[in-house]
Amino acid sequence: MEKHSKPTKSAASAGGKRHQYLHDKDSIKEKRKQSNAEALVIAPMEEESFTDLTKTELLTLKANRTKIRYANTYRLESYNKFQDYVVRNKAQEILTSRLQETKYDGVSSPSLCASISEEILMAIKELGYDRYKYVVSVLIVEKAGQAINVASRWVWDVQRDTWVSAECETETFIALALVMACYYE
Repeated sequence: MEKHSKPTKSAASAGGKRHQYLHDKDSIKEKRKQSNAEALVIAPMEEESFTDLTKTELLTLKANRTKIRYANTYRLESYNKFQDYVVRNKAQEILTSRLQETKYDGVSSPSLCASISEEILMAIKELGYDRYKYVVSVLIVEKAGQAINVASRWVWDVQRDTWVSAECETETFIALALVMACYYE
């Protein structure tokens, strides 16, 4: 003969308390969502489920999140090597075209130097020399019967780094453009 035991009152009340606890926990989560949405003044949104996405959508999501890592090439030379004579001719052309009819003005010279150096820099970048960084400096000095010496000092890789200068002389001033091309690995 088997004895069937009835659940005791304490066991039944414990199961009911657990059910009540889970229900309270869910309602608290809902209240938090609502209060956060109210604080941000946005409508509450449904939680996104990744089970609704297809396999291709999941793969595209994953592909968009991963970073592309390239292997080292160990290549020490650029594919398109810096050509001094091309850059010199381009800088000379820009200097003469911009300064041909200009008179020296000490007030507007700094802004003129800045705009010419930007124009030279953009022209050099369009030539497409890879693995080089450029420094372009333009000086405009009034002719007053004086001598001029310009000096620059750089930490330099003699095999790969190079520089080019171009000048333009008018009746009232001398303009000098210096372009330094530093190899960048």
